Amino acid sequence: MADQPHPQVQAVLQMIDDQPMPPTYAVSVEEARDQLEAMAAMRGDGEDVANVENFEIQGPGGALPVRLYQPDGDGPHPVLVYFHGGGFVIGSLETHDALCRSLTNAADCAVLSVDYRLAPEDPFPAAVEDAYAAVEWVAEHGDHIDVDTDRIAVGGDSAGANLSAATTLAVQDRDGPDLVHQVLIYPAVSSPVLDADFDSYEENAEGYFLETESMEWFVDQYVQDEIHLRNEYFAPLLAEDLSGVPSATLLTAEFDPLRDEGTVYADRLEADGVDVTRDHYEDMIHGFASMVGVVDAADEAIESIAADLDDAF
Repeated sequence: MADQPHPQVQAVLQMIDDQPMPPTYAVSVEEARDQLEAMAAMRGDGEDVANVENFEIQGPGGALPVRLYQPDGDGPHPVLVYFHGGGFVIGSLETHDALCRSLTNAADCAVLSVDYRLAPEDPFPAAVEDAYAAVEWVAEHGDHIDVDTDRIAVGGDSAGANLSAATTLAVQDRDGPDLVHQVLIYPAVSSPVLDADFDSYEENAEGYFLETESMEWFVDQYVQDEIHLRNEYFAPLLAEDLSGVPSATLLTAEFDPLRDEGTVYADRLEADGVDVTRDHYEDMIHGFASMVGVVDAADEAIESIAADLDDAF
């Protein structure tokens, strides 16, 4: 166990501290969104990929913007349907552009990044419905965009990992498209009703990018009716049976409030017979995988995910 984050991460945290801006939970939703967009812009452009295309598909709430990344070579390529992080409230196609580009090249697969509806304007379950709709669309229409509809994986980070896990449950319940793999990067999978005593929420409560108080703020925006706190599509850790979901790559970071629930979810998956690759990064924080070109471990994580996707595809 590392005593403190990696020096590269400490430099990022110092840069954040040097910005005279309040934490996410202390500003408006619009300001919180602007802050994340500005941080992503500071990281610069990502890798070149063979082709990038923006378009809209029909979602349950209307037009659903997506961005398709294609690797070099002839298709049809296997595809990763990707859901960005941001607590269901912030984040966009832009904030996760560099990460999606790196995944496209490393895994030699297409990546379809989904701009799902955000809370509080569209609270739970809007994001889950959009995520499922995107996967269903790929299964039905993927041949038109040169992807292999028999090789579909889902993935995301943080809230996006939650949506990935929820989608694998929805696919079971609705007899939806077959998925070959799920990529869960520091997933948010628990619920306040579980009353789980996760040490990581106290150990990493503040100072490591994602703070415990911000997590509570995100949940307040996303879940506007407490009845949903017992819904497994909100908190996949509530699911009674995970045996039907696809194999998983699950990343956790030592200095992350979400560390322990990710570990427990990996335990649950394995207990139900699901193949899980666990990647734990001892000196990393929440959000590190998006720090492509800034933090070396981001590139290591992407290579590891890519290897698992390659096996699954």
